[in-house]
Amino acid sequence: MEKLCYLLFREAEVPGSELRQALVEKVVPALRAAGAREITVHVQDEDVAAGTPLRRSDPPIRAMASFWLHDADERGPCEAALRAQARRIAGYVVLESRPLVHEAPKGRRTPGTNQVTCIARKPGLGYDEFIRIWHGDHRAVAIETQSTTGYVRNEIIRKLTPDAPSWAAIVEETFPIGALTDPKVFYDAKSDADLRARMDRMLKSCQRFLDFEPMEYTHMSEYYLG
Repeated sequence: MEKLCYLLFREAEVPGSELRQALVEKVVPALRAAGAREITVHVQDEDVAAGTPLRRSDPPIRAMASFWLHDADERGPCEAALRAQARRIAGYVVLESRPLVHEAPKGRRTPGTNQVTCIARKPGLGYDEFIRIWHGDHRAVAIETQSTTGYVRNEIIRKLTPDAPSWAAIVEETFPIGALTDPKVFYDAKSDADLRARMDRMLKSCQRFLDFEPMEYTHMSEYYLG
């Protein structure tokens, strides 16, 4: 089995509720019919509208679908269903790891907000050192400085669509809904001084292994559909 992640790019003006409905009612059945399993849909909808995304793509990233297939080479029908709901898609085979496992209720919206971040490796940093810092040192920083309740690393193994951006990974982090608008909730900080310290620790850790220039993140609602 291989895990596939697809980012969906769609105009910001398209209502999130419309995109969510199309994904759940049209795309997910088509994915299942094509053999996809353990399907999860993330979508920027009205429940996360208070969040401010970091956008570099035009049109922007509005959703992500992830699922497992026995063979990624059989993905054609899956991509056709996804393309019908997006201006363009970016597909990847990924290696999943879950440093912090969260409960996602099947068939319902996962509580809180899910931040989907596309990250790139710092220029000049070797792959082995990138993984050592990201999976080793940074793991503790990410969990200890934020109110994270779920943490999924999707390391990109290869591109599946020709024009897919060359990111290193797609990271999913689940937070309480209040984290959308309150930095103290996001960083689980008890005071202004605590907030500054946590932000500084996080920034210094990220600077060791990430290239900030191509980074994008989008606040999304998560729907695990199995």
